This record gives sequence, structure tokens and C-alpha cells, in this order.
Amino acid sequence: MAQIKVLLIEDDPMVREVNRQFIEKVEHFQVIGQAPNGLEGITRIRHLKPDLVFMDIFMPEQDGITSLRKIRELDLPVDVITVTAANDMETVKQILHLGVFDYIMKPFSFERVKGTLDNYLRFKKQTQTERELTQGELDQLFHYRDGQTMLDQSVPLKSEKNLPKGFNRTTLEKVVHFLQSVDGASAEEVASGIGIARVTARRYLDYLEKQEEITMDVHYGGIGRPINYYFSK
Repeated sequence: MAQIKVLLIEDDPMVREVNRQFIEKVEHFQVIGQAPNGLEGITRIRHLKPDLVFMDIFMPEQDGITSLRKIRELDLPVDVITVTAANDMETVKQILHLGVFDYIMKPFSFERVKGTLDNYLRFKKQTQTERELTQGELDQLFHYRDGQTMLDQSVPLKSEKNLPKGFNRTTLEKVVHFLQSVDGASAEEVASGIGIARVTARRYLDYLEKQEEITMDVHYGGIGRPINYYFSK
């Protein structure tokens, strides 16, 4: 697949550089330009024609919400992922109504960014088809738009029934979804990626390994204890 072209719109140069490094660590993604505010960002969208915009919300001259509205008003053919510290409901509702692909809150981990970009790549592959879609494919497509990864409905989890006491099916699926979006992760990375405690992530990972839903490998570093890494099958 061709490289996904990304434009960064972020006023903080240090955050912009971190974002660039994170994005370019993910296969098939290339940062083709940067802008320090929404006003300049709109100009660069028109000139560079990116596939995806990675944009902050709080910026000088023109903020992210105003920029999103401009993108929609001008009918610019670009998808948007917002990256922001904003977590108030009014801001969240405005951003969602403007049709972003995902909403990543600062501070964030590389695993969280990678999960979103992997979802976006799958979404782009799905939308390149010219044939008619089934309801199941449409359901999957709209779940990708929500920044989620659906389990393959044709391969249900062996552990679907009779979960241990205290286990939650939604959390179990989030763990599986996260591992499907990355090339291996520790319990700490899973916890950070889906927003649960590390000890909780470890319980679910151990359970999934015993059910043979995932695999585990021990990674030895130069110093310190070995780390268990878990992989989707």
C-alpha cells in the first residue's frame, strides 16, 4: 500500500517533533508537512493534499475546532485525528460532531498512537474497494471510524463463555483489540494503551494466554528483570 501522507498541526515545536517521531515509527505513514496553527494548517492542507491531519485543539491564531469547521466547510478531502489535553464534554461533543477519526488525549503513549494509526490503515484499505459492501463490512468500517478495532466475527474467542469471577467481557475484548493493533506489548503497555491498571492488564493477559488466545515471550534487557511480552495470534 502507498504511504499515508500526514500533516501535523501543533503550536508546540517539542510536541510536534514527538508526534512526528511517533508517526514515522509506524509502517506506511509519512509526515509530509507541519504547521504551528490552524490558519497555516488549512493553507498547507490545500497545498500538500495530505491523507490525514494530526491536529491539536488549543492553538493560537486559529484553534483546532475552528480549523475542523473550515475543513468541513471547504470540503477538503482529508481525515483528522485530534490530539489534545481537552477532556470537557462540550469540547468532546463539538469535535465528535465534526467527524474526527479519533480523539487522543495528552499525554499519550506511542502504543496509543500506533493503535490509532493501525486502525486508520485498515480503514483506508477497506474504503479503497469499489464493490458493494455487506452490512457486516459496513459495521466494521464504522467501528474503525470510531477508533476501535472489531474482533473477527468469524473467529469467536474460545473464552467467550464462563469468564472468571470479576472479569469483564468489554475489558477482555479491549485487551485483545489492543494486541491485534500492535506487534507485541508488555502488561504496562497494554494498561497504558486502553486505560486500565497494570495489575488488571496482567490478569487479563495471563487468562488469555492460558486460554491460548494469545502468546507470550520473555524479553531480556541489559539490566533489570525480564519483561513478558504478549502477542495476538
